[in-house]
Amino acid sequence: MTHYPKVAIVILNWNGKYFLEKFLPSVYNSTYPNIEFVIGDNASTDDSMSFVKEIYPHIRVIENDQNYGFAGGYNKVLEKVEADYYVLLNSDVEVTDNWIEPVIDMMERENYAAAQPKILAYHKKTHFEHAGAAGGYIDALGYPFCRGRILHITEEDQGQYNDEKEIFWATGAALFIKSSAWEEAHGFDADFFAHMEEIDLCWRLKKLGYKIGYCPTSTVYHVGGGTLNTSNPKKTYLNFRNNLFMLQKNLPLANAFVVIFIRLWLDLLALIHFIIQGKGKDAWAVSRAHQDFFINFIRNSKKRKKYSVIENKNIIYQKSIIWDFYVNKIQKFTDLSANNF
Repeated sequence: MTHYPKVAIVILNWNGKYFLEKFLPSVYNSTYPNIEFVIGDNASTDDSMSFVKEIYPHIRVIENDQNYGFAGGYNKVLEKVEADYYVLLNSDVEVTDNWIEPVIDMMERENYAAAQPKILAYHKKTHFEHAGAAGGYIDALGYPFCRGRILHITEEDQGQYNDEKEIFWATGAALFIKSSAWEEAHGFDADFFAHMEEIDLCWRLKKLGYKIGYCPTSTVYHVGGGTLNTSNPKKTYLNFRNNLFMLQKNLPLANAFVVIFIRLWLDLLALIHFIIQGKGKDAWAVSRAHQDFFINFIRNSKKRKKYSVIENKNIIYQKSIIWDFYVNKIQKFTDLSANNF
């Protein structure tokens, strides 16, 4: 690459001093020639920003006046950042040498609007990490999964996904995106607050005619669950609610009615399962998610926009990943039939 577009590495922080102390050094040592480092802060109450200002005086700090969540927080911060590419990077990510160049080179060469590197687990570096793995997809009912991760099962990285690939969504844990595409899509939907906002954004980018890519020659290690524990009822609420928001906003109208009707019943089964497991707070979280979905129905309906038909081939899995996992016992992406994409 002879020309180096400007890249802004933007980490959104909220009371995350521990992760900044641990992982910011690897990020700050990135060797990409044309780079700016930015920490956006969502009104933290710890001393994380004092730490950054003292130890890393050359890193730009942008402080929000309140906690706008992951989605709204990034929207606020990126309004004040100028670059050709943004890299939205979680604070609990350890990067490797030369992690930026391959992704930017791929995006320039293949004209991807957004992309992600290979995401491996920090605490089990031989395996893919849940949030992104080797690139994200959704099934016919809107359930997200990844190459390298189906539901809660993550695969060992044995080089089986070492190919550049167009994908449906790129993880928000390490999201590379052209600033022009970010602005055209109007960034994240701030109503999501956190969780699935990157899938919604990538879906909207596709409706604008853009492509999303996966770059296997760049690797980062993600702790995961750094802000919300995986069994946290708030996470349950946000995931169930935001998935319904996303489907209502992005599916073709006829499909949306059918898919959401089915999903509401499947969510009810999940609620009952939580009750049987003794997880009453998670069951209530699902109920709250449904209540908020209907309360915001008109608001989200207004967000729908006309768009050209997306080419489904190799993008959306045409069957149910839930059925394949629990009934057909498929736990690896490579065992899914390519004919169903």
